[in-house]
Amino acid sequence: MKGDAMTKLLYLECTSGISGDMCAAALLDAGASEEAVRRALESLPVEGFAVEISRVKKSGLDVCDFSVVLDAAHENHDHDMAYLHGHGGASEHGHGHDHGHAHDHDHAHGAPGGHHHRGPAEIAQIIDGAAMTDGAKAIAHRMFGFVADAEARAHGVPVGEVHFHEVGAVDSIADIMAAAVCLDNLAPDDVVVCRVAEGRGTVRCQHGLIPVPAPATAFIAEAAGLTLSPVDVEGGLVPPTGAAAAAALRTEAALPERFSIKAIGMGAGKRAYDTPGILRAMIIEPAE
Repeated sequence: MKGDAMTKLLYLECTSGISGDMCAAALLDAGASEEAVRRALESLPVEGFAVEISRVKKSGLDVCDFSVVLDAAHENHDHDMAYLHGHGGASEHGHGHDHGHAHDHDHAHGAPGGHHHRGPAEIAQIIDGAAMTDGAKAIAHRMFGFVADAEARAHGVPVGEVHFHEVGAVDSIADIMAAAVCLDNLAPDDVVVCRVAEGRGTVRCQHGLIPVPAPATAFIAEAAGLTLSPVDVEGGLVPPTGAAAAAALRTEAALPERFSIKAIGMGAGKRAYDTPGILRAMIIEPAE
């Protein structure tokens, strides 16, 4: 960590976990450009979604909410890569976005005529073609890389054979790209993530019960050396997009001993858990 008192740090306080949409919301609330986010998302060759940015109350606090709203043909009710699968089969672990649903999905949902599946190469093309800076593209590539590598390990297939279903990936694409644009726009010198709160127990997916953290989340945490802090909450607080955001954005694992706060952003989670359900992002400067 740079010692200059003018160093601009971003501190992500993940006491209620982290997800892609919470990250985008917190960074927008901390001052990132909504215009830049909308310009990037409107440029995507992906249909069937709209973005809503609003204010909501969480634990009595006024916080920002970033929501990807899918149309009727694309809504899957279980947003975080629910349709992701490995080699010729459905995902073994439905992660849930922030809704806490775990529905039994099949390929009958969605647009007429079947679904298109996007692999890592297609996702890379989407990122490269988006109306965003090279810096934001690099961040988005890094985030998706963590997710793809973790899903490949979870399913036991080469990373090139991991496929992101068109329907299930739409909102994860939007969440990750929004977070990447926001981080690039805020342009901190370093990003501090000390620890990430995670729940416990199991969550139900279409194939039965799986342990928390979900397999892809656990693999991302292992690969990136993320510190998980178990809290007394039944269920998962860190979907793979959240783990990927923490892993890809973090450059420091400890706060300076003293600092001043220059801006505060709070992003809303959507699960009704016994936590505040808020990701707080603070722009801070180390104090001499």
